[in-house]
Amino acid sequence: IISIFLGRYSIYMNNSIELLMSLIKGIDISHDNVLANLYMIIFDIRIPRILAGILIGSALGISGAMMQSVFVNPLVSPGIMGVLSGSSFGAALGIVAFSSWVYVQLSSFIFGMLSLFLALIIARVYKSTTALMLVLGGMISGAFFNALLSIIKLISDPNDELASIVFWLMGSLSMVDSSTLLNIGLPLFFIIIICCFLGKLLNILSMGDDEAKALGINSERYRIFILILATLLASMTVVMAGNIGWVGLIIPHIARMIIGPDNRFLLPLSAILGAIFLLISDNIVRNATETEIPLGIVTSIIGLIIFTIVLRNSQKGWQS
Repeated sequence: IISIFLGRYSIYMNNSIELLMSLIKGIDISHDNVLANLYMIIFDIRIPRILAGILIGSALGISGAMMQSVFVNPLVSPGIMGVLSGSSFGAALGIVAFSSWVYVQLSSFIFGMLSLFLALIIARVYKSTTALMLVLGGMISGAFFNALLSIIKLISDPNDELASIVFWLMGSLSMVDSSTLLNIGLPLFFIIIICCFLGKLLNILSMGDDEAKALGINSERYRIFILILATLLASMTVVMAGNIGWVGLIIPHIARMIIGPDNRFLLPLSAILGAIFLLISDNIVRNATETEIPLGIVTSIIGLIIFTIVLRNSQKGWQS
């Protein structure tokens, strides 16, 4: 609610109340320029952007928490499986190859998921899907798509396409509209809800393969299932807003320090804290300067500061 009133265009309370009463009464506001402009700013620009920020922050927060629990490693983030690199390459390829923004988003999503499958294939080649081998496969997959991304940058038009690629890689919510929110944000919301109920399974997986097997859980199968869900969340955030870093790394740390390692409570709290963090970051982006700063830069700066502060006590969150 506070974020609705923050921005370069000032929104006054009396105008907001007048607009709300007009909508409730079904009064046509098209003839009133002030109310028509206010309606466009609130419902066409700010609310879709705010909702997107909430969804993306929640998705990155819960995705990071899931991956850290699966690998039992506090340094793991959604980018560890190469998903951010794959999605970024897909978006860059789409910008160069297609003129439609829909195809750019589709390309970003497809290559984000392909990066995970490449990591899984690499792990399968060595006949192992242990946590360590999956991380190594993810690193190889990420490096591969980063190399392809460099090639795309090299061959792209420096006056047009390259600027769009660089802006996309820095992350921003400025491109989000109602259509994007409906087509991508709605499925993202339902996946987040599903993931919030996977805490008990993650608790078992984080105990190790032998303990999971003793409890009748196929750790290999469920680990891959969790990774697919986490990758799906991360790739969809890149589709909506580009590459936004550090959220999936620092938010689970903070949540774990507050509530402990129990994933039944850790996952929902990570989603909530991720939403708050990204919303605050976007408010800074929209209001700090006359020219909008890319969101990924702000989250990286704030994330580095917070991570440095919480790093000293981060081990406490891994103790039951």
